[in-house]
Amino acid sequence: MTSTSLPDRQVVPPEQRYAAELEFLAGYDDGPRPPGWRLTPRAVVTFVLGSGGEKLKQGRRGLLIEPKFVGDRALVERCVVTLAGERGLLLVGEPGTAKSMLSELLAAAVCGSSALTVQGTAGTTEDQLKYGWNYALLLAKGPSREALVPSPVLTAMTTGAVARVEEVTRCLPEVQDALVSLLSERRIAVPELAGSADAQLHAAPGFTLIATANLRDKGVSEMSAALKRRFNFETVGPIGDLAAEIELVRRQSTAAVARAGAAYGVDDTVLEALVTAFRDLRTGRSVEGWDVERPSTVMSTAEAVSVATSLGVSAAYLDAGGDPLGGLPGQLIGVVRKDDPGDAARLLGYWDGPVRRRAEQGAATWRTLWDLRPVLEG
Repeated sequence: MTSTSLPDRQVVPPEQRYAAELEFLAGYDDGPRPPGWRLTPRAVVTFVLGSGGEKLKQGRRGLLIEPKFVGDRALVERCVVTLAGERGLLLVGEPGTAKSMLSELLAAAVCGSSALTVQGTAGTTEDQLKYGWNYALLLAKGPSREALVPSPVLTAMTTGAVARVEEVTRCLPEVQDALVSLLSERRIAVPELAGSADAQLHAAPGFTLIATANLRDKGVSEMSAALKRRFNFETVGPIGDLAAEIELVRRQSTAAVARAGAAYGVDDTVLEALVTAFRDLRTGRSVEGWDVERPSTVMSTAEAVSVATSLGVSAAYLDAGGDPLGGLPGQLIGVVRKDDPGDAARLLGYWDGPVRRRAEQGAATWRTLWDLRPVLEG
């Protein structure tokens, strides 16, 4: 399936959206592959980070592999090495740093599917990480492999695929620890089938597990020392380069507005101001070195994409021909108020500091934003 024949759905899994790239890379790099892997580790890194703007050649065919994750190459390589060594991979970091996106891309490249996923919540049960039962068959025929309903993790184990556990630290500790024996012994015991060949279900070659955790969020459960030892931890941080973050926000918001059936009308000056404001508030320091009081809300790249998308949709449907910059202050106040209403005062402080000083230095965009300060007081 190519990008021109995508199904009618809002979100397309990476294994379908980038099917042409995955097929190409499978033939392009014929080097050694870990058991069960569809691509070589080197090709997995290329799939995630792109081919550096150059077309890769395979016979008469050439293909440009687009970058999908903006981050440190060494981080991605360590993630791939962890999976190739059959270790559990835990991606940690603040919300909105694309941990889930990275886990999806890795799973799609390694085994061709990102769908074997468990969403961790306080209500997640051990059955959802191991197995349950079809109770109609259980009552009719008793315990059997036929009556067993595998979890996505068990399916990944028995088929040699990648399982994903999102927000693992939101699961209760006793539920998390269901993963300990699974990651160390590479098998799941089924006591109900004792005496049969299916009493122990073993992992097939290629099975690995990727978990994500937002350690800053409220409601998380501490991982046990035993479970931590089964994972290699990798911290996914905010995007370090301003231009790279602007490009990512542009690309993702453009796609989101297109899905809404509209043309994208947010120009680069608005995007630069938006991303600059997010970075200043995120780090507590402006690009010029001025101190900024940080709001408690995580000013993530994902939130910046959401704001850029809202500006684009508003410009297309509500304010055709208007200036999206005028909607930026209102969108920002909506973001910072999510965790603490007192953050509105911090945003006002940002306006009275860096925004005002840039306006006084003659920057037209920031002059416009300074003139819009009353919006923040409404």
